Amino acid sequence: MGLKIACLHAHESNIAYIARIRLPAEMSWAHYVDPGLIARMSADAAFTEDRARDHVVRQLEWMAMAGADAILITCTNYIALLDEARPTVRLPILKIDEPFFEELYGREGAQALLFTNPATVEGTMARLYAHAEREKRARPQIEAVVLSEAFDLVMRGEKEAYLNAVQGELDSLLDADPERFVAVAQLSMVDAAERAEAARGVRIGQPLRRLAEAVHALSRELGGR
Repeated sequence: MGLKIACLHAHESNIAYIARIRLPAEMSWAHYVDPGLIARMSADAAFTEDRARDHVVRQLEWMAMAGADAILITCTNYIALLDEARPTVRLPILKIDEPFFEELYGREGAQALLFTNPATVEGTMARLYAHAEREKRARPQIEAVVLSEAFDLVMRGEKEAYLNAVQGELDSLLDADPERFVAVAQLSMVDAAERAEAARGVRIGQPLRRLAEAVHALSRELGGR
C-alpha cells in the first residue's frame, strides 16, 4: 500500500499549488478543505480561539484516522491556532510556513513580506519571530505589507484580477527599494510572484519553493521507514 500525505486547506484554490509538487510514485496527496472556520472566527464573537483550536485538532485527528502517513497544513491561520505545547497526532506534521521562514531569517538586510489576507498577518509574523528565536537566529528585519483590497478578488474566484493586483503591488515594492528583498506570504500569490520574477529578473520569495524541498525530504523519511 502506498503512503499518503493529507493536506488541510482553508481554501480549495491551494490544492492546485500543492499538486505541483511531484511525489514519488508510491506516494499520493489527500486534500481536505475547510473554509468555514476562519469565516466563523470573524463573524461569531462567541466562537473563542480555544474552540477554534479544538476544531483544528479534531480535524488533524480525523485525517490521521483516515489513513494519513503525514499531514501538511497550508493555512497559516490554522497553524497559528495549534497549541505547540500539546501533542495532537502521532504523525509528522509539516507546516507550510516553517520552510519559508528559514529563507526569510537566513537573509540579511531589510525585507518586505506581502499579504493579501489581513487575518493572517499577526499570527504569521508572531510565528516567524518565534521560529527564528527557537532556531537561535537573528530576528529578521521584515516589514509586513497588506494588500487587503485584493483578498476579496480571490475569494470571489476572480483569479486574473487578483494576480494582476498582486503583481502590481510587487512592482511598486521593487520600484520603491530595489535593494530590499521582497516575498509573498500566501500560496495564492505564487503565480504573481513568478510573473514578477520573470518580468523583473529578480528572485521573489514565496512559500511553495521551499515547501517542495521540505516535502521531498519528508517523502524520503517516510519511504525509509
